[in-house]
Amino acid sequence: MTTGIKGTRFRRAAAVTVTTGAVLAAGALGAAPAGAAAATPTIAAAGGYIMNDGTGKTLYTKAADTRRSTGSTTKIMTAKVVLSQPNLNLDAKVTIQGAYSDYIVDNNWASSARLIVGDKVTVRQLLYGLMLPSGCDAAYALADKFGTGTTRAARVKSFIGKMNTTAKNLGMTNTHFDSFDGIGHGANYSTPRDLTKLASSAMKNSTFRTIVKTQNTTQKVTTKSGGYRNYAWENTNKPLLTGYSGTTGVKTGSGPEAKYCLVFAATRNGKTVIGTVLASTSTSARTSDAKKLLSYGFAK
Repeated sequence: MTTGIKGTRFRRAAAVTVTTGAVLAAGALGAAPAGAAAATPTIAAAGGYIMNDGTGKTLYTKAADTRRSTGSTTKIMTAKVVLSQPNLNLDAKVTIQGAYSDYIVDNNWASSARLIVGDKVTVRQLLYGLMLPSGCDAAYALADKFGTGTTRAARVKSFIGKMNTTAKNLGMTNTHFDSFDGIGHGANYSTPRDLTKLASSAMKNSTFRTIVKTQNTTQKVTTKSGGYRNYAWENTNKPLLTGYSGTTGVKTGSGPEAKYCLVFAATRNGKTVIGTVLASTSTSARTSDAKKLLSYGFAK
């Protein structure tokens, strides 16, 4: 494999483009005029929720407590569990195993950071590979690294257990994880309200905030032979990061069941609005939904 690998996902390629018309229709930079009553927005997503992140006040709900498949927004929890590990060394190196790339091949909907077997990748770099190109291979590597047990299967099971324990501790009463990446096995679900709680908690970590706000990154890793190569990754949430002023994150998701999901946050004039849309109709629609809800939240 040559230097300059492009870690993008074929199934979410459409997420990196938004038409000018869609941006304008969503009011990328605008807000309601001063003193005007904000009209409740209509969104394409089946479920949505936003809140004032500073006060916790609910600003909008649409089927906010209905359980739905979450796609790769699950990876917010994957990252949170990793970043919550005691004595975490973000510069510790993980050797990429064949099982991680085999997993991508075996799962048609698995998005990939295109990690190469034998490369030594730091935990910090794996988190970028997890959150920007939404690498399921990076998720697998992190679960294998931070789970406990004598076999890979046991370590993965342990890691997913940590995800569920964390969800319970956060009061995510309508959430259950059965995978480390959102490719569920019949019992991977959450709600707009619960995912917003999760994102609010995750965004309190400075490393997480830095990663999810990054549009593009190039990461230099050590190869099996002792040389170097670069991984180039682009954020699947780039349409919102570049199309709505003040956006600070956080994560896209999609899948046959999940449709198109987005957990999002933005800050303007010291106020942060954070929220989630689940089961939107397209990549452009989920971005438009998020923009509408953000503008509504800032106008409230």
